[in-house]
Amino acid sequence: MKIFKFGGASVKDADGVKNVLEVMQKVGHENVLVIVSAMGKTTNAFEEVIKNYFEKSPALQSSIQEVKKYHNQILLDLFDDEDHDAFYAVNSHFEDLEYFIRSNKSPNYNFVYDQIVSFGELLSTTIVSTYFNEKGLTNNWIDVRNLIKTDNAYRDANVDWDSTQKRIAKNIKKNTLNITQGFLGADENNFTTTLGREGSDYSAAIFAYCIGADSVTIWKDVPGVLNADPRYFENALLLNQISYREAIELAFYGASVIHPKTLQPLQKKEIPLYVKSFINPLLPGTSVSRGADLEPHIPCYIVKKGQLLLSLSSLDFSFIMEEHISEIFALFHQHKLKVNLIQNSAISFSVCIEDKFNNFTEVKNILAKKFKVTYNENVSLYTIRHFDEKVAEIVENNKTVLLKQISRETMQIVTKE
Repeated sequence: MKIFKFGGASVKDADGVKNVLEVMQKVGHENVLVIVSAMGKTTNAFEEVIKNYFEKSPALQSSIQEVKKYHNQILLDLFDDEDHDAFYAVNSHFEDLEYFIRSNKSPNYNFVYDQIVSFGELLSTTIVSTYFNEKGLTNNWIDVRNLIKTDNAYRDANVDWDSTQKRIAKNIKKNTLNITQGFLGADENNFTTTLGREGSDYSAAIFAYCIGADSVTIWKDVPGVLNADPRYFENALLLNQISYREAIELAFYGASVIHPKTLQPLQKKEIPLYVKSFINPLLPGTSVSRGADLEPHIPCYIVKKGQLLLSLSSLDFSFIMEEHISEIFALFHQHKLKVNLIQNSAISFSVCIEDKFNNFTEVKNILAKKFKVTYNENVSLYTIRHFDEKVAEIVENNKTVLLKQISRETMQIVTKE
């Protein structure tokens, strides 16, 4: 069985859904499991719904209606008859959403987040599955929450691999076309959980690992894995081949094409990963497997915006020792601050961190009791794999360099622009 994953950009409108159907017809659809993300910017739109919900904003209903209007327009563009079952199926999801909003009593933001944003994937897969059936591509729609089981770490759940593997092995129909959601799972109480932002790639890897898939293909709006993000770098080049090891390094440093957690399950069973273009599906794209680390062997650039550079120094000029660093990292872990770079000296310790859960202020106040705390907000972290001095100069040009770190294969630079 092959696993295909289509992201939000591929199904952002009716033309996108039609194109996905064409892709399936061109590359084959028998014995395939298709994983689909929320359409376009739906997750962002649901985040606005959540914000209005917690703020008890009068804009709550209008923000829900915006999401509904967006999906209804796609339905109108796909189906001639407004009495089509697809309209009723989509409306049923919105009824479930409104019921949750009326009945929920939990003040836990992360819990509420997962219950609401999950409707994005349920809506997209319902529309795609129904349209495929309409066009003669018979498929089996699956609620992924019945298969991928997790703990209750909402917004960043951990997979229960034993339970998940048993459920997937029992319920996935082979020799047919299956369609399900990315990003989602469910805990032991059947509350929805999510696997972290961009977790649909990880969903594909989970299914691939559990059924021993032949391959995983991630369909993108780019020709494959590029050596740089074209939004920030000119003349980005296609990488034809990447080894698992190199891809894991790139993902660890923040390469946006491949989700960091995606590669580990694939490597364990040596399942090849392909990153291809849904615009030109017959082009070879990029393969990730055992083999050459990088082909062609060129510098690779990764940039992470919106970072925090935190510097701690001792109040009495004493050394910052292992026990201090251990305490600091325990605090970061507790408050879900992701560390992307570390640099320390005898009396100071600097880290570049990502604060996606907005916990930095609380952490800063705790640290200020023991350390002198300085920090820079909204900095950029540039990582260059296989660097040379020339490319480093290009990255540093017209920027204030706050911190630089060099190892054998990798250079990291924190800048204020």
